[in-house]
Amino acid sequence: MQIEPWHWWVLGGLLVLLEAVAPGFVLIWLGTAALATGGVLWLVPDLAWPWQITLFSLLNLVGAGVWLARRRLRVGAAAADEHALNRRAESHIGRIVHLVEPILDGRGKVRIGDTVWLASGPDLPAGRRVKIVAARGTLLEVQPVEDDP
Repeated sequence: MQIEPWHWWVLGGLLVLLEAVAPGFVLIWLGTAALATGGVLWLVPDLAWPWQITLFSLLNLVGAGVWLARRRLRVGAAAADEHALNRRAESHIGRIVHLVEPILDGRGKVRIGDTVWLASGPDLPAGRRVKIVAARGTLLEVQPVEDDP
């Protein structure tokens, strides 16, 4: 059985094209391994076909290992950042701010930087200093600062 380098290159090209049509980041490794096997066969033309298949298999194992390692690292990084994702309000807990609108019937507004946030707490007049004690979504729970009259 005679396998030529162009056989591997055609197989690799087809696998890479299939990856472009149906992306899943799996066929790219198979295609790359086939292209590399063709390159080795071009450099060592008398490489027997069992060694070619072995080389192709080993390159696929290396590719799969790289893919798994990258996936694990990406999942680990995403899990580490997940706790802060879309929870900007929680970063304001403990801050003391002023009410820009009075709290009436449990709802009012505070300004933090250039953003106005909804606030909940006891009824208080506008301008009163309050401390942010909790956050539920984008709603900040506030309590009056005791040293304020």
